[in-house]
Amino acid sequence: GAAPLPGLLAAAPGGDVAATLDAPAETEDLLADYARLGFTLGRHPLAFVRDQLAALRFLTAADITAAPDRMLARSAGLVTCRQRPGTAKGTLFITLEDETGLTNVIVRPELFEQQRRILLGARLMGVFGQIRRQGRVVHLVASRVVDHSPLLGSLAARSRDFH
Repeated sequence: GAAPLPGLLAAAPGGDVAATLDAPAETEDLLADYARLGFTLGRHPLAFVRDQLAALRFLTAADITAAPDRMLARSAGLVTCRQRPGTAKGTLFITLEDETGLTNVIVRPELFEQQRRILLGARLMGVFGQIRRQGRVVHLVASRVVDHSPLLGSLAARSRDFH
């Protein structure tokens, strides 16, 4: 490769500025990472609201994955993907993410029409439904959804919608 230019960084202005700034709080770092990248290398943002979610009896993605078929359950997570394939006759598929993994949610067309605003707008969504197991694949079939985005404060998790 090319030889480095000597003194380039030494000549750059503000070399000592960073040393005088206070380190941001862990939550600020994570929120900034999530807003910019869509993911964080630190703790998952939902780790900070798990106590509140647990108080509302929301299960983690790991709990959902381990749950028995047809169990009534509720789960909450960041909406990372929404898909409504033309072949699915109006069914919406949502992926929720929390600090333990992913939950696959199925939303039937009737519920989509009833709760469209929450389904399309929530960043942190709570889903009430029933577990459906097909082999190793587990879905939560939604009967009701709630928008818990206010728990996130300023977290700007962007979902990768409608791929």
